[in-house]
Parts: sequence; structure tokens; C-alpha cells
Amino acid sequence: MRLSQYILPTLKEDPSDAVVLSHRLMIRAGLIRKESAGMYIYLPLGWRALRKIIGIVRGEMDKAGALEFLMPELTSSDLWRESGRWDAMGPEMFRIRDRNGIEYALAPTHEEAFTGVMRNLISSYRDLPKNVYQINTKFRDEIRPRFGVIRSKEFIMKDAYSFDMDEKGLEYSYQVMRKTYRRIFERCGLDTIPVEADTGAMGGRDSEEFMVASEVGEEVLLLCGSCGYRANREKAGYKRKDTKSGEKLKGLAEVVTPDVKTIDDLVKFFKCAAERLLKSIIYVADGRPVMAVVTGDRGINEQKLARAAGASSLELAPETVVEEVTGAPVGFAGPVTKKDIRILYDLSVKNVVNGITGANKKDLHFEGVNPGRDFSIKEEADISFAEEGDACPQCGSAMSSKKGIEVGHIFKLEYKYTRSMNVTVLSEEGVAVTPIMGTYGIGINRTMAAIVEQHNDEKGIVWPRSVAPFEVHLVRLGKGEMEIRDTDAIYDMLLKEGFEVLYDDRTASPGYKFADADLIGLPIRVTIGKHYFRNGEVEVKQRKETQVHKIEKDGLIDLITALLSVS
Repeated sequence: MRLSQYILPTLKEDPSDAVVLSHRLMIRAGLIRKESAGMYIYLPLGWRALRKIIGIVRGEMDKAGALEFLMPELTSSDLWRESGRWDAMGPEMFRIRDRNGIEYALAPTHEEAFTGVMRNLISSYRDLPKNVYQINTKFRDEIRPRFGVIRSKEFIMKDAYSFDMDEKGLEYSYQVMRKTYRRIFERCGLDTIPVEADTGAMGGRDSEEFMVASEVGEEVLLLCGSCGYRANREKAGYKRKDTKSGEKLKGLAEVVTPDVKTIDDLVKFFKCAAERLLKSIIYVADGRPVMAVVTGDRGINEQKLARAAGASSLELAPETVVEEVTGAPVGFAGPVTKKDIRILYDLSVKNVVNGITGANKKDLHFEGVNPGRDFSIKEEADISFAEEGDACPQCGSAMSSKKGIEVGHIFKLEYKYTRSMNVTVLSEEGVAVTPIMGTYGIGINRTMAAIVEQHNDEKGIVWPRSVAPFEVHLVRLGKGEMEIRDTDAIYDMLLKEGFEVLYDDRTASPGYKFADADLIGLPIRVTIGKHYFRNGEVEVKQRKETQVHKIEKDGLIDLITALLSVS
């Protein structure tokens, strides 16, 4: 492709609204342009890279035996109501009505749609197992789209769904996808960290995220260097201390605490460590109030809390509900109460000695609070966030943390959708059986951004060959008729040999062309300049290396082939 005939609007300066590296480089290198908040246009160079990623994903999914579909992006509200997710998905799901008043969703995901179509395509054990997938556009009404294409309202996803007769079959399908995902990301040049993850709104049991370490990542990963335990912060567990301190128990006492509500306020007022405080927060879980109690040095993990409460919906209680169930305004709740409210305690609460907590009265707290004596723990679970330095739940070693970008996620959905949507097949014995499901997603746009985050230097992008928009960047420096003719001949030779070539045939200065070449970051740069016209030497440079190779035209093909094999 000749650059003089291409659309490649590179920029020297960073765009003012781009705050992360991948966003800045993708804009500057002419890959994307912003259409509106959370909406991006892929320009020709960006679309070529995106298609390379899609090709890798499609190739590996096909190799794994998955069957490709193309589903409607509009999905019927009837399907979502069958699964029970029409309301549970919340405001992130775009909902529309047609001229007849029929409701649809612009699909954020396709569990319901694939389950709906497959129940009409499978009827017997002979039809299973099946793994079906698509590569299609998804929509989510993000409240704060940011970081370019890492979090946007419209994006491309590969989503796959396996259907098996039993858990053994699901485990096999799940493991096939785990291996397939590793190959996909390796081929894309990505170093990923697979971690245990929460299943969230998707439902099901086990899940695993594929994360790319990045300082701009929105996920926090907890990692154990000793035993290899890895989990995101929403899922990660940690070991608590096993015993109480030997401190002498104090009597329960009321303390007047005017306008002392926050943990920081309480730490200053009582001159104590935050872990002595019992933070008590009121939530509404599936329409019923529940109190969550953790130590003051911890945040409440709402994903863990919802799972422990067995709730499909969870939200902070409004002030009116807090006052109704505790008898006090927000900031003064505590587990020492005669009110009939369900209380879930974090696993660390039982070992608190002489704790401090709200007294369920305005401007009053209790000190000298001791579990077992002042309140009984009927329900306890891991409902708090793990933090860097916490003991690994498997081996007890201190964990480290990293930020990460999620590029892929696999779930064991089990029977969440096949049961709610009445999918059955006949077993070998002629008995109706409900198939078991898994789901497997890859964010194509996020993968592209993650590649740029991992592969760059101070000059621009450094594309791995497998996903580079072009393989060779041919730069012509001469402007004379003979120089143009000779460089055109080399361009034609490279095309004839099957290389993907971006030919900079513009009349710009050498410095401008080299800066663009470094910014765009194709694997190989071939320069036809003064050395060629003086002594017949072509200059060849790998983008990721500093060395410049000088070679005669006859050896050019072999050298490019050799360099691309290690790019």
C-alpha cells in the first residue's frame, strides 16, 4: 500500500483527552479516532491490526473444534426475561423498543441468545458436546467510558458457549478453552496472567480471567510467588490470624461520639488501630436488609458479600432503611443490637478483642466489644478485600499485587441458563437431561490496546509480527525520477514475494518519514536512500532493535524473511 494513497493521519503531539499510553499511541499512530464518548472509529491501519487479532482468535477457536455463528446484535427482551436478567443487568444494558412497542436489548453479551437458538438445534446426547462462538459487536452503556478502547460503549468480542451432557464434559470443554486462550494470547505477543475470578452477573461456579499487567489496569491482582496462587481482588482470599490476642477483656461501655462517623474519625477519637473497629454497613440484598461487619482496616467486597448472602442483587441501603433497621443515622450501626436483622460477619471478626463499633444510637459508640459475649456470630464468610502483604490462602506466604487489564474471561456457567430457559436433551437411556454450559469471552479491542501497552518504546508502537498491520515499512528517500523508479521496483519485488508492505512514497523529509515509521512501529523498516544509489546497499532495520543491516538488493528477501521469523 502506497502511503500517498492511504489514510494515515499521524500526530506529533499527544491528544489532550488521552490519559493512558495505549490510547495516546493509537490516536497518534492513526489507528483510531474518537467519534463520541466511548465510541471509536477504526481507521484503515487500526482495522488491519484488529483483523489480524480476529484472525488469530478465529483460527485457534476453529482448531479447538468450535463452530462459528453470526448472531443478531439486537436480542429479544423475552430471552432476557426467561433467564431473569432483564432487570438484573441494570442501566449498563441498552434497551430499545421498535415501532410496535416490542422491547429489545443491544446485546452486552449473548448467553441468552445462544441458549435460545441451541435449544432448537439439540435434542439428543448425540448432538453433544458442542462449542459455538461468534466474533461480533457488543454494547454497554458505561457510566464512565475511559482509557480509549479499553473501556468503551461499543466493542468487539469473541464469545463462545459450550454445551455438555455432564460436569465431566464441561470440565473437558473448559480445559480445552483454557489451553486455547493461552495459545491465542501467546500468538498475539501478549504476556498474560491467568487469575481466579468472580463470576459476577454471568453466574455459575468457577471462572478465570486472563490479565495483562499494566499500571493503567482497572483490576487489582493478588499473586503468591511461593505457591503460584493468583486471583483478582474481587475473588482473592487471604488467611486471617488463627487466635485472639491475650489482652484482658474489658466491659462493654457506651461512649459519646458527636459527629464521629468515619473510620478515620474513629481512629483519631479512640486513638486506636483501625483493625480494632467493627465496620458495620447496611445493604439491601434481594429486597431485604442485611448488615455486613468487617474490621475497620478492611473494605467490604460486595461481590463476596452477595455470594455469601445468596443474593442476585445487592446495593447500599438508603438512609431511611438504615435508620429503620438500626434506630440510628448512617455511621452508628453495629452488631450489638436487639433488632431483627440478618448479619454477615467477615472471618476476621471472631478474633477481635475489645473492639469498637456503633451503638445503634446517634452520636454513640460501644467500646470493649467482644464477639461471643456481646453478640453471637451466626453467619460468617470471607466478605472483605485481600490486600498486598496478606497471607496467601493456600500457603500462607505474603502476597504481592499488580494492576491488570482483563483481555479474556472463561466461566463454568453450569445450569444457570439451560434450566431457566428449559433446555433439555434425551440421554442414551431416553431420559430428559439438562445440558451444562460454559462461556468464554475475549475482548478484541482490549486485546489490541493491551498489545500496545506491552509493546512500545519512547518513539512509538513496536508491533509483534503476528498482529502488525503490515510487515514491512518501505521508506523512499530519493526524489529523482530514477530513484523513484528503482524504489518502485523494490516495492513490486517485495509484494511479489508475498510481504505485506506499507510504502512511504510521500515527498516528506527523511526525519518526518523516520518518525512516522517509528511511531507506527511495523516490524521491519527498509530504507532506500543514498547508500543504495551510491553503492547498491539497502538499509534494513528491525523496529525493536538498534542495529541497521546494509545489504545488496539480491539478498534483501532472504534477510527480511530471516528477521521476520524472530519478530
